[in-house]
Amino acid sequence: MDRLTALSVFIEVADCGSLTQAAQRLNLSRAMVSRYVASVEKWLGARLLHRTTRRISLSDAGQEALPRFRHMLNLSEEVQAAAVTRSREPIGKLRITTSLSFAQAQLTSAVVEFQTRYPRVQVELFVVDRAVNLVEERIDLAVRITNALEETVVARKLAHCHSVLCASPDYVKRHGQPRSAGDLKSHNCITHAFGSGGEYRLRHEGETVAVAVRGTLFSNETAVLRQAALEGAGIALLPTYYVIDELRRGGLVRLLPDHEPEPLGIHAVYLSRQHQPQALRELITFLVERFGGKEAPWDEGPSGSKRRRR
Repeated sequence: MDRLTALSVFIEVADCGSLTQAAQRLNLSRAMVSRYVASVEKWLGARLLHRTTRRISLSDAGQEALPRFRHMLNLSEEVQAAAVTRSREPIGKLRITTSLSFAQAQLTSAVVEFQTRYPRVQVELFVVDRAVNLVEERIDLAVRITNALEETVVARKLAHCHSVLCASPDYVKRHGQPRSAGDLKSHNCITHAFGSGGEYRLRHEGETVAVAVRGTLFSNETAVLRQAALEGAGIALLPTYYVIDELRRGGLVRLLPDHEPEPLGIHAVYLSRQHQPQALRELITFLVERFGGKEAPWDEGPSGSKRRRR
């Protein structure tokens, strides 16, 4: 039986001095009231009531326990009231994880803006180059860029992650621009150790073209690939969220614009939709509003993957 309910029934019986009157006030059967009282006595291992044919009274143990029971119920009501207050104003600590590149380019500024709106929310932002176990590492929210999510998690789509083939103006000046996907085979391609690897899959005129590429530099971190491309090391396949400023300033040159790399999904990933802290619900909603829509904000306007919609 629910212990708090049993305590409230016992208190009502003690106040009324009668099982029957308590049952009437609580809209319960007399037998159910007796069961609740018996469960409290079993829990404490002591008789709390003296029963006679006309009236019941508290035993010594009952008199000692009654004020404590009242205190326990008051504490329970205070906890519930505090929970209601917390649900109105997001408060608490959230542990979030994402990749270094997305944290640098997009998520950190989003978190700062969210905390300006909700200053009582603390955030621990963990930057990793792998998909962490949300349970083992006590993560509330992971922002993942992938088209393959585990079945054990819940995911909310935030945006599409478009990528571009790009290189520095210096590299293009020294080695020329590829004019077709096949030309990539003769260029030094900086590739992700765990991502596209030695193959680029590009969409061209409605068909997917798989191009085997080679290079002299590999890394498991997108930030390294971006910096290497800026230094003129070769051609890189990089997400627009991370290189859009360099494309607009001319630090990088977009190559083969009519060949579209396969887009990935940017997802807010968490364990359950039920019993979410208010802070987590508000953060997910905030990220959907900030990054969502037909186009991600970094893809709008010149040099993005698409033009700003009218």
